[in-house]
Amino acid sequence: QLQASGGGWVQAWGSLGLSCAASGNSFIVDGMGWFRQAPGQQRELVAQSTRSGLTNYVDAVKGRFTISRDNAKNTVYLQMNSLKPDDTAVYYCKAIIFSGRGWGDYWGQGTQVTVSS
Repeated sequence: QLQASGGGWVQAWGSLGLSCAASGNSFIVDGMGWFRQAPGQQRELVAQSTRSGLTNYVDAVKGRFTISRDNAKNTVYLQMNSLKPDDTAVYYCKAIIFSGRGWGDYWGQGTQVTVSS
């Protein structure tokens, strides 16, 4: 399972950090990433990282957000700087995991990020 933490409320131009840890028995984590969903909008990819550390960001967060991961801890992080009100959303982590059931996509519970102007 994936357990996300972090988020909260911050004023514009502030910073927040998110983390998401995978846990279970006998599994391998491949790609990990963060998505977000604002009210009335579709869920969108924010940032993703391969196991080897290759990263990809949506244009709206480039230069402000940084995704990183600790493979030993099966944890992915998202450092969010210079936050804007448009970043307000529920943030979800996602991981591609190989377990006894084969490969599958797993989602963490959402965590709210609210940026006030």
